[in-house]
Amino acid sequence: MTLMPADASRPADFTQVRDLAAVDMQHVDALIRHRLSSDVVLINQIADHIIAGGGKRLRPMLHTLAARAAGYAGEQHVKLAAVIEFIHTSTLLHDDVVDESDLRRGRKTANALWGNAASVLVGDFLYSRSFQLMVELDDMRIMRILADTTNTIAEGEVLQLLNIGNADVSEAAYLAVIERKTAVLFAAATELGGILGGLPQAQVDALRRYGMELGYAFQIADDLLDYVSSPEALGKNIGDDLAEGKPTLPVIYALEKASPDQTQSLRHAIEHGGLDSLDRIIASIRDSGALERTRERALSHAQAARDALAALPASDYRDALATLADYSVQRTY
Repeated sequence: MTLMPADASRPADFTQVRDLAAVDMQHVDALIRHRLSSDVVLINQIADHIIAGGGKRLRPMLHTLAARAAGYAGEQHVKLAAVIEFIHTSTLLHDDVVDESDLRRGRKTANALWGNAASVLVGDFLYSRSFQLMVELDDMRIMRILADTTNTIAEGEVLQLLNIGNADVSEAAYLAVIERKTAVLFAAATELGGILGGLPQAQVDALRRYGMELGYAFQIADDLLDYVSSPEALGKNIGDDLAEGKPTLPVIYALEKASPDQTQSLRHAIEHGGLDSLDRIIASIRDSGALERTRERALSHAQAARDALAALPASDYRDALATLADYSVQRTY
C-alpha cells in the first residue's frame, strides 16, 4: 500500500484519530489521574490544574497508536503512555518557570498561580513518578530508552537557554534544540510501541524515524504559529517567542533575507526581548518569505514521517499515524 504524500491542503481529521484511540486513552487518563494523587495537598492542587488544562495528550496517544499499529494486544502500553505524559508535563512545568510564562492553553500557568518553587518541585514529582511506573514494567530496554530520552530533553533545555538572546543562532543549532527538546520524546513514544508489539528491528527503527520526523514537523509548525495565529486560538500571547529572545526558524530565515534596517530590528528584538515594535517586526518576517519557507520545512518533515510508515503493515492505526503527520502542520493551535 502506498501512503499519500503530506499535503497542507488535505484536511487531517484529528477527530477520527482520537476516536480510534479513545478506548486506550480512557484507560491512560484514568491511570494518570490515579498516579497523580498524593497525600501532599499542593501536589494534588497543581495536578488537578494540569489535568483541567486539557490538551490533546498527543504524545501518549502516539504511543498507543504505534503499539496497536505494531499489533500489540496487551495492556502495558497504557502504563507507558502515562510515563510519556508525565515526562512531557514535567517539562512544561519547568519550561514555564524558565520562560516566566503566565499563560498556557489560554489558562494561567502553575507558576503564575503557585509560584516558581512549587512548579519546579511538582515537575520533579512528575519525573520521579514516571520512573516509578517505568520500574514496574521491569524491562531494561524500555527503561534505557526512556532514561536516555529524559536526559536528552534536559540537554535540549540547556541548549535552548544558551541560545536565548543570541541573534546568530544557525538553522542547524535551532534544529539541534528541537530534536532534543521535542522530537526525541515523539520518537521514544513511537519506538516503544514497536518494541511492545515485538516488531523486527527494522520496523522499530522505522517507527522511531516516524516519531522523530513528526516531532520536527510539529515543533517547526508550532514556532510558525507564533507569527500567524491569534492569541485566542494559540492560548498564549502572539510574539512570545520573540519577547523571550528565542531565535526560532521564522526569525532565522528572515534574517537571511532582511534589509539592513529590518536586520537591526530583528537582532534587537532577539537580543533585548520586548515587543515594542512587534507589528513592524512581524511584517518584516512576512515580507522576507520566511513564513512560507518555514511552512515548507515543516511539510518536508511531515512527508518524511509518512514515508517512514511505509515499512509497517497496512492498518487503520498506521493510517491514523499518517493522518497525524498531516495534522501536525495543519493545526491552528
